[in-house]
Amino acid sequence: MTTAELLRHIDEIDRIGNDQWIAKLEPRKLAELEFHNRDRDRAFIAQNSAGDSFEKFYGNKKYYSTTARSRDYVAEWIRRESQGRVFLDYACGNGNYAMFAAESGAELSLGFDISDVSVQNCVEAAHERGLDRNTRFFQADAERTMLPDSSVDRIICSGMLHHLDLSYAFPELRRILKPGGKLLAVEALDYNPVIKLYRMVTPDMRTEWEKAHILSLKDIRFAERFFEIGEVRYWHVIGYAGALVKPLARPLDAIDSLLERVPLLNRMAWTFTFELVKPETAS
Repeated sequence: MTTAELLRHIDEIDRIGNDQWIAKLEPRKLAELEFHNRDRDRAFIAQNSAGDSFEKFYGNKKYYSTTARSRDYVAEWIRRESQGRVFLDYACGNGNYAMFAAESGAELSLGFDISDVSVQNCVEAAHERGLDRNTRFFQADAERTMLPDSSVDRIICSGMLHHLDLSYAFPELRRILKPGGKLLAVEALDYNPVIKLYRMVTPDMRTEWEKAHILSLKDIRFAERFFEIGEVRYWHVIGYAGALVKPLARPLDAIDSLLERVPLLNRMAWTFTFELVKPETAS
């Protein structure tokens, strides 16, 4: 499939009326759409940008200040893997990775999300960054993307697989990847009891479905039914505490770089990354 043919196919997806599209979504997906429309709405963010309201809805954001090493790893993967290829930011949120792939030399960088607010944010941001030529954003269901078979070279799945039913998502990801295609997943890990407790006491930061479906290594084993497993890495065993005690941020991160390599102990990591590869001989 040529890039022009793929773009024409996406045009067809875009022609589906919003009411018709929403009517096909089951209740759990409608809940995800509503949550992420609220979460990405700029007016809502502005109204809750300080004090108790910010802590209620966005209090976890501060911990991401401690994740530079894992973010650099993901950025390098995208920079290396996107050049000259069709790249997909799968359930893209505000589309930062899709735009970074476009800037890194992707022939075409796609992003879709269930949230129409997110898609509109992406379109506006890509235009502001002068990326209209090789980016395209559209609204879609991650478990039923409507993209053609074997149409995408590389995929980033960042913090979104736990929003999905993997028994649908993994086959769909395999279907749309070209033979030999790769995806990198970036996910929270469901073993650390302190982090699990934090999720329980901050219910407004996530949907009911995602709270119950944080990934573990059993999901990697399930993924083996559809993909070859590439590199698996663990990130941030204790370093996130540096967001609360700033002077400790750097030494905790240095300790983390060691703890992340210790078998079993590294399962206490906040996040992990794993690469999935569609076999060259797969259809």
